[in-house]
Amino acid sequence: MKCLYFIFILFILSQASIFADEYKETTFKDTNYRIYITDPLKIELYWKDKKTEKPLQRFSKVQAIIEAGGRKVVFMMNGGIFDQGNLLGLHIEDGAILNPLNLKDGDGNFYLKPNGVFFVDSDGKAGIMESNEYSKSNIQPKIALQSGPLLVQNGKIHPKFDPASKNHKHRNGVGIGKDGKIVFAITETGEKQKKFPSLYDFSEFFLSLGCDNALFLDGDLSMMVVNPEGKIKDGNLLGAIIAVSEKNAKKVEEPDKAP
Repeated sequence: MKCLYFIFILFILSQASIFADEYKETTFKDTNYRIYITDPLKIELYWKDKKTEKPLQRFSKVQAIIEAGGRKVVFMMNGGIFDQGNLLGLHIEDGAILNPLNLKDGDGNFYLKPNGVFFVDSDGKAGIMESNEYSKSNIQPKIALQSGPLLVQNGKIHPKFDPASKNHKHRNGVGIGKDGKIVFAITETGEKQKKFPSLYDFSEFFLSLGCDNALFLDGDLSMMVVNPEGKIKDGNLLGAIIAVSEKNAKKVEEPDKAP
């Protein structure tokens, strides 16, 4: 009986170690944001249909896969930058490399060096690492995606970002809090938005959330859904898609308006 009691206590403690998800709406420097905070172990990555090997590109297709497994979508957001369904950078699902690391030079946000890799290993440890540094590491991620530019690296904003920039756009990104939680953030759109941020402003926002490392995911096409009811209404065609399902997480409360 004591043995069974001990096993029960260990089970409770193991469940407590998985963070409860949070969804918040907040304002920083006149820009309205939506943020979703979750445990690294809950994050799933999707890119291609495993049967057809064609890019999924739509939230509704990923939702169908999740629901076919008896689960329900709790959170979904688009991942790294792509070109007509083809990803520009590294993409790993379930430990398998589906697209290689890209260290080339080029034009556009992805190539605004330093760029970086967001990853989670099989033990649930998450990281955001500069791409060249990642290439020299021995990290074996369970999931990973490459994007760019890095917004924040070891507590410092990207050196090429201009605090006076007038390039204000819709954006989304991912950061890692000091407690190990994963922070996904996206700017509000439409009538809910006062002012879109520059890349410098967006980086400052992640610093304000306690993220010493953060990665830009995408811009104008960016989307996020939380606790969708029924079939998700499709919008833009997307590349990688990040999801959390209730197989791994309870439905989060809607929403907590942060000060």
